[in-house]
Amino acid sequence: MEKIARIISETVKSLFGFDQTVSLSRPEAKFGDLATNVALILAKDLNKNPREIGEKISTELKKQDIFTSVEVAGAGFINLRLADAYLARELGEMLATPDYGRSNLYQDKVVVTEYSDPNPFKVLHVGHLYTSVVGDAISNLIEAAGGTVHRVNFGGDVGLHVAKTMWAMEKEFSLGSAAPEDALLVQKMLFSPDAGDLLPLDQRIEFMARCYVEGTRAYEDDPVAQAAIVENNQKIYALHEENEIESPFAKIYWTCREWSYAYFDAFYEKIGSQFEKYYPESAGAKIGLKTVLAHPEVYTKSNGAIIFDGEKYGLHTRVFVNSEGLPTYETKDIGTNLLKWQDYHFDRSIIITGNDIIDYMKVVLKSLEQFEPTVARRTLHIPHGQVKLAGAEKMSSRKGNFLRAVDVLDLVADEYRKAQGRADDATTLGAIKYAFLKNRLGADLIFEPHESVNMTGNSGSYLQYSHARARSILRKVDLETTITATDFDEHERSLMVKLTEWPEVFAAAVDELAPHLICTYLYELGQTFNRFYENSRVEGDPRAKIRTQLVAAYAEILRSELNVLGITAPEKM
Repeated sequence: MEKIARIISETVKSLFGFDQTVSLSRPEAKFGDLATNVALILAKDLNKNPREIGEKISTELKKQDIFTSVEVAGAGFINLRLADAYLARELGEMLATPDYGRSNLYQDKVVVTEYSDPNPFKVLHVGHLYTSVVGDAISNLIEAAGGTVHRVNFGGDVGLHVAKTMWAMEKEFSLGSAAPEDALLVQKMLFSPDAGDLLPLDQRIEFMARCYVEGTRAYEDDPVAQAAIVENNQKIYALHEENEIESPFAKIYWTCREWSYAYFDAFYEKIGSQFEKYYPESAGAKIGLKTVLAHPEVYTKSNGAIIFDGEKYGLHTRVFVNSEGLPTYETKDIGTNLLKWQDYHFDRSIIITGNDIIDYMKVVLKSLEQFEPTVARRTLHIPHGQVKLAGAEKMSSRKGNFLRAVDVLDLVADEYRKAQGRADDATTLGAIKYAFLKNRLGADLIFEPHESVNMTGNSGSYLQYSHARARSILRKVDLETTITATDFDEHERSLMVKLTEWPEVFAAAVDELAPHLICTYLYELGQTFNRFYENSRVEGDPRAKIRTQLVAAYAEILRSELNVLGITAPEKM
């Protein structure tokens, strides 16, 4: 707690003349509410026994009316127990401050967050859902800490994956009446002026996904098909260079790209994500290629290609322009970073992706640093692990056995219906988002749909129900915000002390951009509240006023921070 740390720091200054930053920890309840190791830190500089230092600090702190006990323990730790009158004042501040506990670390800062990054012509899979949830939560954290956040998206509208899909689509169209029904309907929609909407959007996207799998297999197994796909790749880049829209090939490409964007928008709306701008790879490719060619001192020729020699920087070497003169992913990323800088002149740019490209991003940013050091140094790559469904084999969109994003929504909705008899979007999404966010970013995540809706475990469902329970209590009583009580019983005090942890947790979550810290705290807070609820009657009790105030403070912190996680806090369940 910042106020307590400041008081201890001032005490150290008056006793020993040192400007010492004081850190506080939360010991087991039997030892106190707070603890500090400041005496151990000072021992070396003062050349004194830490217990002796601790006793001197303790003697001074006991004069403060905010503590009921200050004790030195062990080698010199100082344990502190807060006075109920102090806790009551904190409760009053919680009730009077809508954003109680929020830090201002990003005040007046402009931050660009790039995440989700779906590719047109392909289906959104569970990884896109995961990074969307993570990106939303990190963006919300920064906004809650005072930052101005621009959420953007990036995706491959050019490249071999598009060429493979286009090859397979043309092949299926050429089969005539023998083609699958969805291929025939897509073909009519593309080339018959009055065809109308013959096939729902999600089925059009499924058709393209099937074609991508078919094209990938052909590229790997058939040299003739591979050559045709490589030629398609060149043609797709040419469409952008020449703004070609009339040929059948161009008609397929541009229309299917728009279908993909409409599909992305519909899904993001469903899960509560919003993006300000979408940067297609084709845009990044143009400025990226121009930039790479303009910096021969950074990017050098090698065997007909243009590379960045990362080994000079302890990294690895990567190709930025291939031997056919086409920009690689690396060059497209250079271009996209420059476009973001042109658009926003950010204080920080955050790129959130899977951890399979950690080394790749190090090379891209190191090359960018050679001629745009400000952009590179203000860019932070946050990697996360992969989502794996419990008991499922390794999934791959190339093989066609991947878990689609909508499959996850359906799985959890089914589990909710089994458990509760009904399901809605708010509870389904709450369960999924919390299951994703409660884990520290970096490691792979094993997703258990059944556990995600467990009403008694560490789940979004548990916290949503706990919030609804608190609101139910508040609907039955009158809330007076003026604090008059200066004492708490055991369970009231336990809840109040836990509530005071919130500012520390939020500050750490923002500093580390770690949503899981909020999840851990909210679950612990929910458990503390439920113990309070089981032991403390509110309506009609002589202590109803102070208990109502505690319930109100709990409900508001829970609501506010579930919203930071992108989770709805329902009034009723």
